[in-house]
Amino acid sequence: MANRRTELLDAAISLLGERGVHGLTHRAVDTAAGVPSGSAANYFRSRDALLDAVVERFAAREKANWDDIAARLAPTSPAELARGLADFAHEATGPSRTLTLARYAILVEAANRPSLRAQLGETGARVNTWAINWMRVAGSAHPERDMPIVMNYWTGLVLHQLAIPDPAFDPFTALLVLMTTLVPPSRRRK
Repeated sequence: MANRRTELLDAAISLLGERGVHGLTHRAVDTAAGVPSGSAANYFRSRDALLDAVVERFAAREKANWDDIAARLAPTSPAELARGLADFAHEATGPSRTLTLARYAILVEAANRPSLRAQLGETGARVNTWAINWMRVAGSAHPERDMPIVMNYWTGLVLHQLAIPDPAFDPFTALLVLMTTLVPPSRRRK
């Protein structure tokens, strides 16, 4: 069972995803967590302290999510990697929509608050390691070059779907085209 601090931070992450960074207040966190007024302020004395703790908790949740994805995803071809990324895009824009929106809110805030970048950088480095390995196993001759191309494209697909939802959203074909462009036939497993 989560402790009070974790419950407050998870409520704050949900608020970020639902209302953006401007909706993140101590009072709103208390209400969202269903705790007495002043609880969040007792744990996080300032809004900056709250946001720093939210990013720390968010990074821990992202690490757990990526650990889960890495355990399930073992692509050995461009098509398998495209399918895995398409499935993850559906998860990010569907059941995990609020968490994904919180991710983008935090990223935007990090652009204006350099202190948040280091926390996000650690999680990002771990994701990059997995993605580079996935690219290598899928056949990329240049996984360090290709991984940012694929992940940035994926990020754009997800962001667009969050902003302008398409009921027929199916990123698989677009991801497959990108993957097969980056991994030439001579590098693909038979």
